[in-house]
Amino acid sequence: MALAITDATFDEVVLKSDKPVVVDFWAAWCGPCRMVGPVIDEISAEYEGKAVVGKVDVDANQEFAAKYGVRNIPTVLVFQNGEVVGRQVGVAPKKTYTDAIDALL
Repeated sequence: MALAITDATFDEVVLKSDKPVVVDFWAAWCGPCRMVGPVIDEISAEYEGKAVVGKVDVDANQEFAAKYGVRNIPTVLVFQNGEVVGRQVGVAPKKTYTDAIDALL
């Protein structure tokens, strides 16, 4: 399962990570988000120990969604060394996300 990331844990989990980080910004009411969610969970299991994979519920945690300009969900951001290095808005194939991680490993 992907890690649940909150506004309170974002800095520590995402920005201070020494590994690539994939963050899925989503909401429970969002139909397309429910399509991306299982893919993100699979990636989390496959990249355990190599990358951090998590989800931010934008309804409960709006600070970092606003900071990074997340206006549409699902939006998946890829971070390395605390900086955004990739962005995918909307539903995409699993390979889109894994290619982004592989490029950083």
